Amino acid sequence: MPLSDNARGAALMMAAMAAFTVNDTFMKALAGDLPLFQAIFLRGLLATAGLAALALGTGAMARGVARGDWRRIGIRGVAEIGAAWFFILALFNLPLATVTAVLQALPLTVTLAAALFLREPVGWRRLTAILVGFGGVMLIVRPGPEGFDRHALLALAAVACVTLRDLVTRRLTPATPSLTVAVAVSGMVTGFAGVASLTESWAPLAPAAALKVAGAAATVLLGYVFSVGSMRVGDIGAVAPFRYTSLVWALILGLAVFGEWPDPLTLLGAAIVAGTGLYTLWREQRRRR
Repeated sequence: MPLSDNARGAALMMAAMAAFTVNDTFMKALAGDLPLFQAIFLRGLLATAGLAALALGTGAMARGVARGDWRRIGIRGVAEIGAAWFFILALFNLPLATVTAVLQALPLTVTLAAALFLREPVGWRRLTAILVGFGGVMLIVRPGPEGFDRHALLALAAVACVTLRDLVTRRLTPATPSLTVAVAVSGMVTGFAGVASLTESWAPLAPAAALKVAGAAATVLLGYVFSVGSMRVGDIGAVAPFRYTSLVWALILGLAVFGEWPDPLTLLGAAIVAGTGLYTLWREQRRRR
């Protein structure tokens, strides 16, 4: 029996989340092998080349960029640079599942920011869900004298950068191809990391580290392709909730690769964030209907 559009979209979204989490695993594994910016730069070179090849092959590059979108792409690139820097630095110092759990607050932060800056309506139910969700984030971060890790602030800074990125993305005109935006932004991140890497002492690229960089580049590229495909198949309200499968992958890979398992408070916070995020997505879909 053929799959419905929603089922195909959900499968693509789960594949995207698996690919992105495997990419995170490769990058975390590079923590002892390469300096931060060298790792981002080398991954970016391969990923940008792959995205450019896709864009050329699909004809996206020939369609150009709509007027006024270059400024938005520039802002998106700056936000992406901040997100990559903060996220990978947090990843180098925190368990994979903890960083992934903090990132699950994105639907909440994007909804709140859209209400504040884009004047999108948010009812009291969704606002309550956002506040409860932030309570879940606090359980993960635990900003107190005990249990607090300053590296958790890096994960929160990454969330802020991705929120800005998503808000700017909403303002892009439909005429500008997604692949063109991806190539431009990936090139900006790679260029920034290349310049910043000059402030570090480069480490020799051993065969094992080279394989990890190649694996990270391949999986981040697959994650992008799958995520774009998922948004073009089925209803967003039916597909978007499957973003939360990344937390399941992070728990499995964190335990299998690094021997990490979050403590009960972190798991409770992750469950609260995921639950309120799912509710927010459901309410938004219902409002649109």
